[in-house]
Amino acid sequence: MSDKTYTPPKVWTWDKESGGQFASINRPVAGATHDAVLSVGKHPFQLYSLATPNGVKVTVMFEELLALGHRGAEYDAFLINIREGQQFGSGFTAINPNSKIPALVDRSGAEPVRVFESGAILLYLAEKFGAFLPASGKARAETLSWLMWQMGSAPFLGGGFGHFYAYAPEKFEYPINRYAMEVKRQLDVLDRHLAENQYMAGADYTIADMAIWPWYGVLVQGKLYEAGEFLDVQFYKNVQRWTAEIAARPAVKRGRMVNRGWGEPSEQLLERHDASDFETKTMDKFLPKQA
Repeated sequence: MSDKTYTPPKVWTWDKESGGQFASINRPVAGATHDAVLSVGKHPFQLYSLATPNGVKVTVMFEELLALGHRGAEYDAFLINIREGQQFGSGFTAINPNSKIPALVDRSGAEPVRVFESGAILLYLAEKFGAFLPASGKARAETLSWLMWQMGSAPFLGGGFGHFYAYAPEKFEYPINRYAMEVKRQLDVLDRHLAENQYMAGADYTIADMAIWPWYGVLVQGKLYEAGEFLDVQFYKNVQRWTAEIAARPAVKRGRMVNRGWGEPSEQLLERHDASDFETKTMDKFLPKQA
């Protein structure tokens, strides 16, 4: 059914009331809205993030590096509350002029290095530590191809399907159908590929898996936009197999907890400053309740 209630104006102007659930933080200009100094912890890497799919990519990568024994990958993860507009603070925009999480500062060298965009952070860390990215040849090309596939495809899932299905102030058939169709096509791309490959780049787990899983794996778990039944995600058996295998990894379990402030309390860790934070968090549910 076509929606004939709206005719685009000759020149678009910003209407603050048209942003729906995110009207308070959506705007057509860049730059800082207020002064805010970011905290700095004790570790070589300072991460400023939130446990959305893009944020989870990076915390999973850090936890996987630490699990491999890369002690130089120790990090502090500070929560950035995007609903409160903390991504528009002057300290954050100095790291990421695009005002999106995650943003990273590498303080391990003589001068701090900023890295923004989740795919760029994964690539930066993989190259720095020589892990989860093949050094050359076909396997490297395959890993980078799927990493770029995720960066190009996820906006159709998030800003497209997710927005119109879950967040838009009004529901219209055309955009929901258009983006649902595209997301199902993407799931079919993954399902066909994973029918012949254990992981995205073949036999080895790489940054391509870390990039894709927080979006498409969580989607087929039924935890993203509560859209599992709507999109019939059980149909994608190979994606389901891959999703379950990655979800069982201890580093993935830890990584998706970091900077999370919603869901099950036992799965939340607002900030991470030491590996022992997870142990304390795990013990919380066994402590006696206070009267």
